[in-house]
Amino acid sequence: MISSNDFKTGVTIEYNGQIWQVIEFQHVNPGKGAAFVRTKLRNLRTRSVVDKTFRSGEKMQKAHIDKQEMVYSYSMSDIYVFMNNETYEQVEIQVDSLGDAVNFLIEGMNVTITMYQNEIIGVQIPEKVTLEVIEADPGVKGNTAANATKNAKLETGFLIQVPLFVEPGNKIVINTSTGKYDTRA
Repeated sequence: MISSNDFKTGVTIEYNGQIWQVIEFQHVNPGKGAAFVRTKLRNLRTRSVVDKTFRSGEKMQKAHIDKQEMVYSYSMSDIYVFMNNETYEQVEIQVDSLGDAVNFLIEGMNVTITMYQNEIIGVQIPEKVTLEVIEADPGVKGNTAANATKNAKLETGFLIQVPLFVEPGNKIVINTSTGKYDTRA
């Protein structure tokens, strides 16, 4: 059990049959009335974010989240296969459980699989990944206004905006949290 007074950013709890992670919290002690804790929680299954207020000292069950380091092996239509490097056990994950991570996965990439009671609830990929550009629109000569960009298709099939100097065959670094071009590799 965990008390609402013990909330910290990143703590996971079970509440109303769901698994929630504390994103933000604020302890409030008004002049009149009882103290309370105002929180912003992320549902780890649906990724939705809600604001919730708890009474100070309210108890709830702490959710124990397991993390396993794995390597992305391959995909078959809507199923992505990951392998544990220590046990060589393979895990199959549906594409809809991967979220935006599917746009940046390449074979051999190390990822962290997040599990709750043997249920896979997420895949964490590195913050920055290096991918190859396979197609890019031509840069228009004279189009040098501030931050001029063009469309490019990456080896994963993801479409992204890149600077005009990026050409097919270039390797670029992508910020996976924003899905945007970061720098040339």
